[in-house]
Amino acid sequence: MIRDGDRILLGVSGGKDSLSLLVILKHLQTYAPVRFELAAVTVDPQVPGFEPARLAVHMDALGIRWILEAQPILDEARARMDGDSFCAYCARMKRGIMYRLCREHGYNVLALAQHLDDLAESLLMSLFRGGQLRTMKAHYRNDVGDLRIIRPLVYARERQTAAFAKSGGLPVVPDSCPACFDMPTERERMKRLLAAEEAENPQVFQSMLHAMQPLLREGDLP
Repeated sequence: MIRDGDRILLGVSGGKDSLSLLVILKHLQTYAPVRFELAAVTVDPQVPGFEPARLAVHMDALGIRWILEAQPILDEARARMDGDSFCAYCARMKRGIMYRLCREHGYNVLALAQHLDDLAESLLMSLFRGGQLRTMKAHYRNDVGDLRIIRPLVYARERQTAAFAKSGGLPVVPDSCPACFDMPTERERMKRLLAAEEAENPQVFQSMLHAMQPLLREGDLP
C-alpha cells in the first residue's frame, strides 16, 4: 500500500480507529523499508458536540502536520439530502473535501481508517440493499486517477482499535458524530446483526474476510 516517496494524508475524525492508525503509521515511519511523509486532516462537519480542537495538542506532540477544515455538512444535508442517510451523505462530502485537500497540499495518497467490521457491514448493506457483491476496497485509485486511497486496517477488528486507543490513552473525541446517534442508520443494524451472528459463530468475520479478498483491491493497480 505504501510506496517509497509517498506523501500520505490521513483522515482523522477524532475517533478510536483513525487515532490508532495515526500512531501506527507514525511508528511505521521509523523502521519501514520505504520513506514516506505523513500528515493528518480532520473535517469538522460542524455538528453539536464535536470539538476537534482538542486534537491540536496531540498532533503537536506527535510532530504531525494537521489540517483542520470546517464545513457545515449537517446543515447542507438537511437542505439537500434526498433518500439517503446522513452518514452516507456526510461520508461522500468528507471524501470530496479530503480529495481536494490532498491536491491543494501535494499529497498523493489518502489513508482511511476503516477496519474489518466496517468492510463486513458494507458487504451486507450492498447485498441486502443494492443487490451487489461489493465492499470498501483496501487499495485503489480514485475515479480521476490522481490519488491512491489506502485502508491499512482492513484486517483489524474494531475491538482491537478500541483496545489500542484505550491502552495508549489516545485523545478520542467523544461522540465524534452525534448526528449519527440521533438518526438510526442501516450500518448500525448490520453491526447488531453481525454481533449476534458472531456470538453463535466466532469465525464469521474470518469467513467473510476470506470471501471478500477478491473485492479488496483493484487489479493491476499502477
